[in-house]
Amino acid sequence: MKMVLAAGLTALVSVCVQAQTLNTAQRQLARDVFQQLIETNTTHSNGSTTSAAEKMRARMLAAGFAPGDMEIAGPSAKRMNLVVRYRAEHSDAKPVLVIGHLDVVEAKREDWTVDPFKFLERDGYFYGRGTQDMKDSDASFVTSFLILKKEGWTPKRDIILALTADEESGGENGVDWLLKNRHELVDAGFVINPDAGGLVTEHGKPVEMDMEATEKVYADFQVSATNAGGHSSRPIPDNAIYAVADALGRLEHSPFPTELNAVTRAYLEERAKLETPARKKLIEQVLAKPLNQIAAAQLSTDAGYNATLRTTCVATMIEGGHAVNALPGAAAANVNCRILPGHSPEEVRQRLVAIFHDARVKVQFKDNDGSLHDTATDRAAIAPPPLRDDVMKPLKSITQTMWPGIPVVPEMETGASDSIYTMAAGIPSYGFSGMGIDEGDERAHGRDERIGVESYYKGVAFTVLLVKALGAE
Repeated sequence: MKMVLAAGLTALVSVCVQAQTLNTAQRQLARDVFQQLIETNTTHSNGSTTSAAEKMRARMLAAGFAPGDMEIAGPSAKRMNLVVRYRAEHSDAKPVLVIGHLDVVEAKREDWTVDPFKFLERDGYFYGRGTQDMKDSDASFVTSFLILKKEGWTPKRDIILALTADEESGGENGVDWLLKNRHELVDAGFVINPDAGGLVTEHGKPVEMDMEATEKVYADFQVSATNAGGHSSRPIPDNAIYAVADALGRLEHSPFPTELNAVTRAYLEERAKLETPARKKLIEQVLAKPLNQIAAAQLSTDAGYNATLRTTCVATMIEGGHAVNALPGAAAANVNCRILPGHSPEEVRQRLVAIFHDARVKVQFKDNDGSLHDTATDRAAIAPPPLRDDVMKPLKSITQTMWPGIPVVPEMETGASDSIYTMAAGIPSYGFSGMGIDEGDERAHGRDERIGVESYYKGVAFTVLLVKALGAE
């Protein structure tokens, strides 16, 4: 298997040299697909992922994909998902699954200088809601399938593209629904999720390719206190607002322990090569065995490194009291936690209880529907998967050919993406894309979202090569 892979990569490098750019017709196709997706409203409030799914299915049908290799399925009329299988002739290998969400966050016209649902090219950028998150990648995989189908290319193992609903909001997440209700459509050996990781640029210059290989787990907890209340003219020591505030103050000064896993260790090793001498020394001390806690504390003053080194819990909302002249009978705060792989929400809830150390304060797990529970799940987040050769070698080869000299940096996603569902289902999942976003110009979820025109086309060229590499078995 390794000899076959090596031979395939040698051929791939040759292909890369010839295919770093798209021809005129391919650029037009990539633009048309991108524009169609951007101008299809897929917000949760008044949009429809079904509409976008149907439009992409029509393009696939016109390109020659068999109707039986495509399916639109989902839990409700406006929240359908499209699954397309690029079928191999004969293969015993498990398929590769690519996931990409079609939905986007809300965008108000009055907040933008341009119409968020009109595809606009201006000053070297494409503007529109979803140009960074993540219709650029959706369009790149659809375009790649269309280009390769036209060329007559056939993969040596099936490649499945799932374009899904409700990653951003709502309770009908497409990846979760497909895994639970139509598992046969998305069963795979591993997953590529371009919604995480990806090409990092500074002032348009590529500096690194981040590859997400694991994720933190998202969890919300309600921290609350209640008492009898009373008239504000007669204060008593037992004050619900004080109890919650005291608990949050203790949380502020009680960071979770520093902990490394295989992915975060590999990430720090690569980051050390890019950092200043002073910060490089701190990273080396954190990587040492035993870990230097003083160096970890100094490195943690950077929010990014702090999120990489530990589980984080932070107060995000607070409410309390019912009148300006009454003692509060109740107060509550939301504490949002991002939990390292290998730990469970219940473990974190119990640690919060220990940190607060106050019988007046209740800590409850808040479910996705807002319901409160006295205990959380004790199922630990899945451990990071191995860095597979059939993912890493093609990624490194294509990256070095298209952007010579930049490192591929494994990372842990400190937020959350749909990989949380595929990893929970036991499918190793990796996140990266060739869409270059400048540091400091991250506009996903924000106003005037945009991507560089040439960054987009380069990203599509990267995706064409990636699909061919993934299909090389």
